[in-house]
Amino acid sequence: MRKMLPLFLSAVAAVSGCSESAYSRIDRLCSGIFPEGEPGAAVLVMKGDKVVFEKGYGLADMATGTRIDANTSFNIASVSKQFTAVAVLQLVEKGLVSLDDSLAKFFPEYRSDIWKRVRVKHLLSHSSGIPDARSGYTREQRIQGDENLALEYLDNLDTLRFEPGTAYEYINPTYVLLGRLVERVSGEEFTAYVRDHIFLPAGMERTSYFDRDHQEAIPCMAHGYEYADVSDAPEERPASAGTGPKEWYEYDFGEETFFATRPDGGIYTSVREFVKWEMALRSGTVLGPELTEAAMTPVTKVSGSPWSDYQNRPNTWYGYGWFIEPGTGTSPRRIYHTGDNGGFKILAARYPEQGVLVLVFSNRADWDRYALMLEIEKEVL
Repeated sequence: MRKMLPLFLSAVAAVSGCSESAYSRIDRLCSGIFPEGEPGAAVLVMKGDKVVFEKGYGLADMATGTRIDANTSFNIASVSKQFTAVAVLQLVEKGLVSLDDSLAKFFPEYRSDIWKRVRVKHLLSHSSGIPDARSGYTREQRIQGDENLALEYLDNLDTLRFEPGTAYEYINPTYVLLGRLVERVSGEEFTAYVRDHIFLPAGMERTSYFDRDHQEAIPCMAHGYEYADVSDAPEERPASAGTGPKEWYEYDFGEETFFATRPDGGIYTSVREFVKWEMALRSGTVLGPELTEAAMTPVTKVSGSPWSDYQNRPNTWYGYGWFIEPGTGTSPRRIYHTGDNGGFKILAARYPEQGVLVLVFSNRADWDRYALMLEIEKEVL
């Protein structure tokens, strides 16, 4: 698998599957979105088993001037959810968990009868009806929050927003709860389980979960950034807030809320490492073909949901850890996920029929992810 990875930006334009003109157009497009001297992105396109476009734009660390390249590690935020989903599905494959198991089986401390109605498959497909009712936290708690804090409100939860399996609402705590399920069933700490059963079998030795106490262990780590008014600004402000002079400022752990939870969004990895993940999925290295296909099959209809606007666009569904657009007419089938955390903005899109993978890992959030995906599609599909 590793032998298929070319040297970074070494004669990539000449690789079959992406003409030199297409390469130039993608490069020109990305150069305009991610200019020099600012936070930027790593962009990679794989077609078949060959990387046909690979380039870094901008800075990974504005303090040191370190440039982004294909080995830069980004927080991939909610793209991490597919790894959690595969961890659960591995336990299903081993017969230790059923998709139809109720949550009451694994979490007897939750006394309400609602837990008998919520199934494992509902958590995986964002159709559980469990609300994100976290509230009343101090700023420090929101910034430093961990899995325990994220799940604290579930102790006394006794109502659902809708009947499980009947609607879509994208929330993070349910994936944190899936991480806890993996621990209880496997007997292993969640991040250790994923490392030993997913990262290492896939060859992803340079991929890891965020560890607030050992941030220096993340290789080639990028920082997330926002561009905003920093003069006399409130403690928390969106990038558009304020009328004074704007500048880039660091916006990741220490500046952003719930940055450190892991099953729902804590992975740091690079575009080169993610290619190994793609190849592991294709080859069945980490999960058999039956459950891999099930994970990437439409389960919950996203389009038109009154409960959540995240990726709520026409002909969009959620499987187990992936968004799916089945494709109609000239529109291809897309299996993808997006991630947003602090200044990080991530896209990982698969096109199974064409054998294409498109990755854009960015440490700035001021760009249109879906529009860029469509433009890259025009050049490579």
